[in-house]
Amino acid sequence: MNMLVKNEFFKNPKNRDLTTAELDAFARELDQIKQEVLDDLGEKDARYIRRVYSTIRYSSLAGRACLFLGWFPPAWLLGTGLLGFAKIMENMELGHNVMHGQYDWMNDPKFNGQTYEWDTVGTSDNWRQTHNYKHHTYTNVKGMDDDVGYGVFRLFPEQRWSKFTLIQPIYIVPFSLLFQWGVAIQNLELGKVLYKRKSMAEFKREWQPAQKKIMKQVFKDYVFFPLIAGPAALPVFAGNLVANGIRNVWTFSIIFCGHFTKDVEVFPKSILKDESRGHWYMRQIRGSSNLTGSEAFHILTGHLSHQIEHHLFPDIPARRYRQVAPKVQAVCEKYGLHYNNASFVKQFSEVVGRIFKYALPFKK
Repeated sequence: MNMLVKNEFFKNPKNRDLTTAELDAFARELDQIKQEVLDDLGEKDARYIRRVYSTIRYSSLAGRACLFLGWFPPAWLLGTGLLGFAKIMENMELGHNVMHGQYDWMNDPKFNGQTYEWDTVGTSDNWRQTHNYKHHTYTNVKGMDDDVGYGVFRLFPEQRWSKFTLIQPIYIVPFSLLFQWGVAIQNLELGKVLYKRKSMAEFKREWQPAQKKIMKQVFKDYVFFPLIAGPAALPVFAGNLVANGIRNVWTFSIIFCGHFTKDVEVFPKSILKDESRGHWYMRQIRGSSNLTGSEAFHILTGHLSHQIEHHLFPDIPARRYRQVAPKVQAVCEKYGLHYNNASFVKQFSEVVGRIFKYALPFKK
């Protein structure tokens, strides 16, 4: 039957309702775009990720070497900048994309999505569960996708308001500065432990690998490197602290722009019932937003500036998102779906607007 389906869940007037037949055709066209990329994967993609790996390695080494001369301010600034750059690239363009399995076809252990361990306090196993599985499967589904507000922010009118929400414009600042720590403990579900909806035994079991990774990262950045720096221990410690802060604020900003801009939607659990591939594709598009910018900007975001394409095709090399974006946009326009794409300044200002607006008990 050629009828409109589940249109009550998609409220943005910039999108039109699709029939069952249209949704099926929509899915086939997106599948074809993905298949064209898969058929074309090869040495140029492998060379690219190897260059990224080498760039991160040498930037990190150069940054740490400069920090050993950190009592000289220009050396400290250069070292901190290089180390911050390396951490951003490792988390965004290398680690995140590798863990999605984007380079598993290379059969190179360094780029294996199931074994890669990234340079942040959170474990890769935690990320593969909370992000790769939960977030990408249940994107923007309230009560299923833990990234909707991260359990501490009200960003949509569908979320419950409390008096604590009033101060979210204040605590968003330390949250952004410490973003890697929030990611590290996300799967521990501390709220459920507090309200006794999760046992202490389960919490302790999940805490053990998290604690091990946290201790390893803290020791590396704040004990080992300062110690071997000798008289430069203090500038090395400070440089590591600031570099981590730079990475945290950058990743927070890019990730929040991906799902919390003005036109992004949140969905009820009921949308998952009998959800077709076409519906799933449509939910990814309506729950995501892109950023415009230069090639360097896209690389620094780990190509999460193409959040729409990433959510449609999370397992193809992210460097290909710029290539397929015009095709995806054309398909969206063909089927009357809003392709949410704007500058970082515009999108981030809309995120900030949500943070302030929904700190108050607005219902729409």
